[in-house]
Amino acid sequence: MISPPIRRALTGLERDVAEALGKVPTATSGVALLPEAATAFALRAASARAAGRSLDLQYYMWRGDVTGQLLAQEVLSAADRGVTVRLLLDDVYALGRERTLAALDAHPLIEVRLFNGTRWRRFGRIGFLLELAFGGRHLNRRMHNKSWIADGRLAVVGGRNLGDAYFGLAGRDSIRFRDLDLLIAGPAAHQATRVFQRYWGSPLARPAGLAAATAERAGGLPALRAVLAGADDRPAADALLAGACQPLLALLGPGLTRVPTEAIQVVADPPEKAKRGLRARKAARAAGGIAAEIADELRLAKREALLISPYFVPGRAGLALIGELLRRGVRVSIITNSLAATDVVAVHGGYAKYRRALLRMGATLFELKPEWHEPKPSLLGSRGAALHTKAFAVDGRLGFVGSFNLDPRSAALNTEMGAFVRDARIAEGIAAEHARLADPAMSWEVRLEGSELVWRDGAARAPREPGAGIWRRLLAGLVRRLPLEEQL
Repeated sequence: MISPPIRRALTGLERDVAEALGKVPTATSGVALLPEAATAFALRAASARAAGRSLDLQYYMWRGDVTGQLLAQEVLSAADRGVTVRLLLDDVYALGRERTLAALDAHPLIEVRLFNGTRWRRFGRIGFLLELAFGGRHLNRRMHNKSWIADGRLAVVGGRNLGDAYFGLAGRDSIRFRDLDLLIAGPAAHQATRVFQRYWGSPLARPAGLAAATAERAGGLPALRAVLAGADDRPAADALLAGACQPLLALLGPGLTRVPTEAIQVVADPPEKAKRGLRARKAARAAGGIAAEIADELRLAKREALLISPYFVPGRAGLALIGELLRRGVRVSIITNSLAATDVVAVHGGYAKYRRALLRMGATLFELKPEWHEPKPSLLGSRGAALHTKAFAVDGRLGFVGSFNLDPRSAALNTEMGAFVRDARIAEGIAAEHARLADPAMSWEVRLEGSELVWRDGAARAPREPGAGIWRRLLAGLVRRLPLEEQL
């Protein structure tokens, strides 16, 4: 006699998702744009509290600041309730945080893995630099993916790393990022789980315990609990915790757009890209590279393509694609960082050499203004920028949100992920964010007047990179002339 299948009880999160979707058939999922940092934090915290089975978390960067500690506290509390937690972090930003990771990994229901670690990991930062210097080119290819998945039924993907700067808590002398996430609720969230599983099972994802530098010390987990317990007592935490106290269902209800599950497509590079890279377009498509899929969707534009990318270096192929669209009468509008706003001058130098060509072809360019005191610039690396949103909308019918910058590094070196949503409401939401960022209060419009580049601020007019000091302009000009584009 065949026994009937055992029906498992729904978790609190599964019940909330079902109710938010109106208990519709499995052919329907929900999506929502998350431009507000407080809501993006609250959904992560509330989903951890409501989860009953699993939390799968994949991040390029998880800071140890107030936001990072608050979310780590939620994850640890979930594991204490019996939730299985899998945490996959890029190895570079795990350097220096070995004790914390070892303490988490010591919990019986938490497993930590590090992606694309150095063979000399036991020597920490010095080992990483030595391996990079002596031929470890693969270490320049990082896992840039970002996803927060609860019970396989709710996923948050997009541009935000986990840290204060991404959730509105940056101080006066640092930049607060303008960013965007996408919430996916229901059956489509399983697509994000499949991406996570592929990375988790990759040979490049090594258990943290195999690295000598992460060996646990006695009392590590209790000590970590004591540190995390004090995170919510800091004044900076009040604004985030005020919204995070809401139940998950209350957060899901407003703004959740129901769409057919097949209208959502979560895409990602293969994890092997971090080992060998993806240089040729043909090779990228054959291996499932996200860059080729993005290019294919943009190529289908008939009316307009609205692009938002903090690091925008189109390269020859991107310039040719944009030119093709403009010749067909497609409006192409691009928002990126100004030289005054970005903290990665090298990338701006790479972008600047395409600026005149883009304007001559008919593209519209906006550069985001700095929000406040500009930080000390870094020639290489990516600590952040005033704009961190990576999104685009096509013809009011398709929207994309992800970790992918429109630059050579995202296309050929780092692994990336994101989600396409074929729905007019999501496309309109991204278009509204584009319009908000393009407002003169937020951005300069760059124009070519005769042979001169000018930056327009309403009626005001600036003849050179506004707000940027002489050293910043000189550094950007130098990088513009160096053969560094494939690294940008």
